[in-house]
Amino acid sequence: MARVFSGIQPSGELHIGNWLGMVRSAVALQDQFECLYCVVDQHAITGGYDPGTLADRTRQMAIGLMAAGIDPSRSILYVQSHVPAHATLSWLLMSITPLGELERMTQYKDKAQRFESVPTGLLTYPVLMAADILLYRADRVPVGEDQVQHLELSREIARKWNSEFSPGAPFFPEPQAILSGAKRIVGLDGQAKMSKSLGNTIGVTESPDQIWEKLRPAMTDPARKTRKDPGTPELCNLYALHRHFSPEATVAEVATKCRTAGWGCLECKRVLADQMVATLAPLRQKSLELSARPDDVTAILADGAAKARRLAAETLVGVTERMGFLPEDR
Repeated sequence: MARVFSGIQPSGELHIGNWLGMVRSAVALQDQFECLYCVVDQHAITGGYDPGTLADRTRQMAIGLMAAGIDPSRSILYVQSHVPAHATLSWLLMSITPLGELERMTQYKDKAQRFESVPTGLLTYPVLMAADILLYRADRVPVGEDQVQHLELSREIARKWNSEFSPGAPFFPEPQAILSGAKRIVGLDGQAKMSKSLGNTIGVTESPDQIWEKLRPAMTDPARKTRKDPGTPELCNLYALHRHFSPEATVAEVATKCRTAGWGCLECKRVLADQMVATLAPLRQKSLELSARPDDVTAILADGAAKARRLAAETLVGVTERMGFLPEDR
């Protein structure tokens, strides 16, 4: 069976951008593939973070994934730092990764501008991502559009390593991207991609009141300055969310009433809030149940890490043998 790997950073609570993007696709893949899903806490420390909240954010993200449908009985769910082989393979892959390839990464160039002194981890982030995937010799990776360039680098790293150390029979597969239908979810500010760090998200387990409080001030079509001004729904970020959360008939009604000023943006937001609350209610309930059983969550992650370590150990044996390292038992 083909193998799928995907990682998600522990921003805390799973938000609708994560859910509509990678997570729903990841849930569906459990029926077709052998899947590993990882909360990548080591990625989260590249570029400033709060060590006092990292563990809790990691746990909350794992709970969110399970609430969304990641099933530990069908997939391996674990935390990246609980499998040290991720860091080990990352170092080995860095030995053959050209510096120029890392410096041309779009995300690196964008994020580096925010630092007076750029951390090395920001530059080498894509190599750790490649190690995450190649450690399990995964064939497929569900990713958002913003990670496609990094995945292509993972393919190039696999190709280069195979050429140097396993030319007769490629050891690493070249992983293929699986893009979800919701390729880029714009945040409530209507500008940037939905991101917890930018404060433009809605958590999938937030209460009805919290959802409404976040939707009420959200950006809509700038042309609709008053209730009487007609708008263009395709320019409204909330219309895009309606298309993910509302039935087709409601989406059509939203479009018509926007174009004709048949209702105001506040009414449109109220309908969207109701649809979101109804859609996310099962996730919220499951999350509350899991949060009330922290020992069970710990046990699930420990079991997932143990399974992941066994697979990772097999890969590292193959890698170190081919790279010429002295085995421990000789």
